[in-house]
Amino acid sequence: MKRIMLFVATNIAILAVLSVAWFVISSFLGLDPMMDAQGGLDYFTLLIFAAIFGFGGAFISLLLSKPIAKWSTGAKVISQPSNSAESWLINTVQRQARQAGIGMPEVAIFDSPEPNAFATGASRNKALVAVSTGLLRGMKQDEVEAVLGHEVSHIANGDMVTLTLIQGVLNTFVIFLSRVIGHFIDRVILKNEQGYGLGYFASVIVLQILLGIAASAVVCWFSRKREFRADAGGAQLAGRRKMVDALSRLQSYQGGASTLPENMSAFGIRGGAMAKLFSTHPPLEARIAALQQAAG
Repeated sequence: MKRIMLFVATNIAILAVLSVAWFVISSFLGLDPMMDAQGGLDYFTLLIFAAIFGFGGAFISLLLSKPIAKWSTGAKVISQPSNSAESWLINTVQRQARQAGIGMPEVAIFDSPEPNAFATGASRNKALVAVSTGLLRGMKQDEVEAVLGHEVSHIANGDMVTLTLIQGVLNTFVIFLSRVIGHFIDRVILKNEQGYGLGYFASVIVLQILLGIAASAVVCWFSRKREFRADAGGAQLAGRRKMVDALSRLQSYQGGASTLPENMSAFGIRGGAMAKLFSTHPPLEARIAALQQAAG
């Protein structure tokens, strides 16, 4: 969960900075290459601009994903194991990475009472797997092994790169549509016939936020679909029983309820219609059922 939310938050921040920079530069130079000679929009140029900024923002977010994850969670990379638990973590991830055919990820621990874990990184061979102290304390070793297998599978499946491409496409449409609608508001509603007025810039900023939120819902939908695949990968690396036990353990924190508070686990979601729409993980019982059905 942290992996997706950190990526989305970083992407939004980068797009905001790029947009402000573009507004300042274009205003200072007194020109806008997206406008034609008659003051209308050059849609082809706008689309190229949107694609460059959209994919650029997504890929910058991808490159920054690992250092930002370390900084925001306070994760400490295990460079030299200091106890048997850390040695076990390193050895388990190393074995699973070898099985999955990827380079050895960095392994880190971050201080949090909630059972949580995430994997991130710009490529399959330069990734990070991090687990919380709450996960290590609250789950059995076999269950932790399944969680690690799940995260290693995210890396092996190339989920961060695929997410980046999807985010790039969505960013492109957000940038393109916000400026098309902003242009309409400026010209037709506000009757501004020369250059762009404050109404255009305000409209673009508001629309980019609103459309960006809608795009985030699409990213979350994609993430929910990928969780089933990562569960299957975790079952292959650690064993199906261990994967089911790990998910059941998380379910038990709520007395068997179908969902968990969002901040409790990398595997859980929060209830409610809007929360489900923006949840990065499907319900636990659905994931357990998918694993059991595959076993049958």
